[in-house]
Amino acid sequence: MAITHAVASGMGGMRAAGDLVARMQISQGMRLVEAKKYVADKLGVAVRDLTDPIIMSEVRNDLGLGTLHAGARSAKGIEAKHNIADILKIDINCVRNFKKNTAPRSM
Repeated sequence: MAITHAVASGMGGMRAAGDLVARMQISQGMRLVEAKKYVADKLGVAVRDLTDPIIMSEVRNDLGLGTLHAGARSAKGIEAKHNIADILKIDINCVRNFKKNTAPRSM
């Protein structure tokens, strides 16, 4: 866990795409190179762009993935996690629980 955190922090964490790469490493057991390629492909950017905070700020805002300093129209909290789960095609516990708990219940 410490190594994954160090790598994610080194990639800029939420300032760039380090959090997304780390999520793929931890949840899917991907190696670093594989996780970077997967995330870059899903976001439609080059692997080298994943560490660029300017490019990733635009990409994260456009796709609603949340940013470190969210503006008025930026995705925040569970909305950002929903978008991350959809784009990366992964299961995130809080998103699954949110969907389960907000589903219409029959009476």
